[in-house]
Amino acid sequence: MNGRLPLAALAAAFLAGAALISPASAQTAVKIGILGDRSGAYSDISGEGSVVAARLAVEDFKPEQHGLKVEIVSADHQNKPDVGAAIARQWYDRDNVDMITDGVTSSVALAISQVTKEKNKVFIDTGAGTADLTGPQCSPNTIHWVYDTVALANGTGGAMVKRGGNTWFFLTADYVFGQTLQRDTTAVITKNGGKVVGSVKTPFPTADFSSFLLQAQSSGAKVIGLANAGADTINSIKQAGEFGITEGGQSLAGLLVFSSDVHSLGTKVAQGLVLTEPFYWDLNDQTRAFSDRFSKQMKGSKPTSNHAGVYSDVLHYLKAVAETKSVADGAATVAKMKAMPTDDPLFGKGVIRADGRKIHDMYLFEVKKPAESKGEWDLYKKLETIPGDQVFRPLGEGNCPLVKG
Repeated sequence: MNGRLPLAALAAAFLAGAALISPASAQTAVKIGILGDRSGAYSDISGEGSVVAARLAVEDFKPEQHGLKVEIVSADHQNKPDVGAAIARQWYDRDNVDMITDGVTSSVALAISQVTKEKNKVFIDTGAGTADLTGPQCSPNTIHWVYDTVALANGTGGAMVKRGGNTWFFLTADYVFGQTLQRDTTAVITKNGGKVVGSVKTPFPTADFSSFLLQAQSSGAKVIGLANAGADTINSIKQAGEFGITEGGQSLAGLLVFSSDVHSLGTKVAQGLVLTEPFYWDLNDQTRAFSDRFSKQMKGSKPTSNHAGVYSDVLHYLKAVAETKSVADGAATVAKMKAMPTDDPLFGKGVIRADGRKIHDMYLFEVKKPAESKGEWDLYKKLETIPGDQVFRPLGEGNCPLVKG
């Protein structure tokens, strides 16, 4: 023995030491699941666009500079609560997913929220609308990001009544979202002195709205409220045009309309439609810059408010994880997100309330006439900015168990 270590032992010791000080060993692994509709009625709203938006958020956050290593996975819940819950459970139990976002479809979002609470992970809903997510079914593990049925009702419903639309007939998608949207819009209508003269539940999804539109037409209501979304909204507006409903003096109120819906319809069909959204690609320089990057990866399509929401919430989530340096306790991560003001290029500054409701301004838009539109995606003109503290439900009125009286 000469006191020297064999060469192999020296090499092993060097490699072990290098591993201890390697930047990779100091990184916190974060896995984000985009769980939405990739093949059905809401695929234009959600789909691959949500995955692209999440990747752009990760790219802008530069996780390696914050000691994070981020992976994104995605799946199609097919707008079925049992499928969504099963995927969420597998992701949490076997695949080490820490946070799920997108959601789109209220019944699925409620199911994902429940599984997320059981597993103490994080769910940030962007695409599903039911305000019950921050009401009776609120959770310490769930945040509701983009819009909800109360905000849509206050925005579009309130505007239509103020314009003289004081009698309504609803075409309502027969599942949680449609029913909640009709409920919340009815409350706004009656509060403002209007009246609901009738409604009909439509199967979800459906392609033929003819019999339902005839009922709405014969009701004599000044406004036909479309409590639906995605392909259902597109089909019902197209067929209303074929029946000459607006030419006969009745107005259509698209209670949840995305820019992708209007693009599909075209301004000739959708002109004059009043709607409420929290994001539009052409709002300002920052929304335009993001939308240009998004379009390059989406064959020219512009982002919907749901896509913008995924970008925004992934950014804020990563900021919180960078602070806590852990993803082990989902409720603690959500609490950190609530404690931090929100601020991003697409929604600006905001807050997350105790009930999980993310607060930001909403906008009342009107679809341009063909002569006013300067291009394929030049769709909206802004009528009004509605402050977040006015458009969303007051904190104390949602019956959320997390809100202390």
